[in-house]
Amino acid sequence: MMRLFGGRGKLSYCKIVVVTSLVWCVIDLGIIMYYTADCANGGGGVDCDNDKQKPDSVKSPGLVQRVVDSIGAKLPRGPPAGPGEMGKPVIIDKSEEEKKKELFRINQFNLLVSDRIALNRSLPDVRQHQCKSRDYSVDKLPTTSVVIVFHNEAWSTLLRTIHSVINRSPRQLLAEIILVDDASQKDHLGKQLEEYVDRLEVRVHVERMPQRSGLIRARLRGASLARGQVIAFLDAHCECTEGWLEPLLYEIYKNKSSVVCPVIDTINDDTFAYQVASDMIWGGFNWKLTFRWYPVPQRENERRHGDKSLPIRTPTMAGGLFAIDKEYFEHVGTYDGGMEIWGGENLEISFRVWQCGGQVLIAPCSHVGHVFRKQTPYTFPGGTGNIINKNSLRVANVWMDEFKYFWYLVSPDVSGLDFGDITPRLALRDRLQCKNFRWYLDNVWPESQMRINFHYLGEVHNDGTGRCLDTMMRKEGDRVGMIGCHGQGGNQVFAYTDRNELRHDDLCLDVSQFKGNVMMLKCHFLGGNQHWTYNDESKTIEHKSTNQCLSNDGADISFPNVSPCSGSATQRWTLKQAD
Repeated sequence: MMRLFGGRGKLSYCKIVVVTSLVWCVIDLGIIMYYTADCANGGGGVDCDNDKQKPDSVKSPGLVQRVVDSIGAKLPRGPPAGPGEMGKPVIIDKSEEEKKKELFRINQFNLLVSDRIALNRSLPDVRQHQCKSRDYSVDKLPTTSVVIVFHNEAWSTLLRTIHSVINRSPRQLLAEIILVDDASQKDHLGKQLEEYVDRLEVRVHVERMPQRSGLIRARLRGASLARGQVIAFLDAHCECTEGWLEPLLYEIYKNKSSVVCPVIDTINDDTFAYQVASDMIWGGFNWKLTFRWYPVPQRENERRHGDKSLPIRTPTMAGGLFAIDKEYFEHVGTYDGGMEIWGGENLEISFRVWQCGGQVLIAPCSHVGHVFRKQTPYTFPGGTGNIINKNSLRVANVWMDEFKYFWYLVSPDVSGLDFGDITPRLALRDRLQCKNFRWYLDNVWPESQMRINFHYLGEVHNDGTGRCLDTMMRKEGDRVGMIGCHGQGGNQVFAYTDRNELRHDDLCLDVSQFKGNVMMLKCHFLGGNQHWTYNDESKTIEHKSTNQCLSNDGADISFPNVSPCSGSATQRWTLKQAD
């Protein structure tokens, strides 16, 4: 030991200390130069420590803090404690309420909160226990191009989406991320975005649309550039959780004609809390071809033998988030390029995939959070309503056969709208030898309210007052109304079914007590308070539970009521069959 620290030993020891110190100095200098490169060139990007504000009015962290964060990201950490970490809600102090409201209008979510949450924030692992132990054969799975379309998106939500994809995707499976800019006007989405993503460890390509084209055409542009075997479409305000990608790719690996969606969890638009959605719901649609979530029926649970980790065969997809084999996407007709902007494309691709031999699945082991906004912050040329109606007309006339007339009946405002040339889409249907829409209803979604057998479908007209039942645009849990008959369908279309229901879409007339109000409640198929019997001779509609008749003789004739059956004119109803 004494010899080790002799003359030569001391010299060797000193050399080791000096060399080690020099190595660390070089590393530190490299990190500092990396983070100050833009500032040295006179730029004002997100990596400069100056008095400028980050996009959306949040200041950049100082240089020292950025260097510390960069080094710290590579080291083991304790439990995260920053705002919103582990998906926890962030509450704004009341003193900042006005600033919050002002920023909320920009993107229709709480920008003040979003900008205070780390771009790579932690999230809980929300998967079921069975999912965590599944073997997805990662080495055999196809590679993926993630396509994200954005228009004037907030900096923090877009970057958080990107970082969540990179941080929670197996690197060998993530070929690239393609960002398609649908003609944004925000400065931070220009050169600043390109410089930022150029420094990321995964290839990120920014593609610019020359003019506002909408989600559908922008996604088509992104898909055409994809290098991966699978295309995963995401919205620009999402956060992927641990293990999100493998279950999607695994189902496509097993069957290339599978289109696979994650469970779409909710990121609260105010607090940005991560809220786990039910994995026991699937996608459907109502009479107006509006997408809706419905409980998974018992028959589907039985098909999965009670294993909730197995994929759900969903009738339709929500549309924003799904993965599809690139070759199959092209084979089955990509998107309908005749559709405008947004709306209806999710039903179109769902009908097409099912009717043309594929399947649409929800993978319960895949969870992706999505900021659901109560209204869109964007405007659309021609108005949102007209665009969605045009797109829905294309869906109905290409894929729904005779059932399109059902939709026309409840959507009188679509009459006369020009929906463009559908000849290429009809030719596609013929080339792929696709099944008809009745097959879809019988085999994919037999629970659909379109498939229910009707005795009558149309107006329910009161002979005494001359008024008709009308939903008055009210929602579940409200009273049904009575108003003058207009003969235009829409809110005055009711079905009297072979289950003795009086229903509008998925809402049934319901009376829960003697002389109670006539309410609109979700149809439960159990009869009881929703059981009505129409007598063709007396023209009365008797409510089974109360043994009273539907009337329009209450104190306020703008509502129907039930009262003891008397045969009076206000208890006689003409159920008009729709043309």
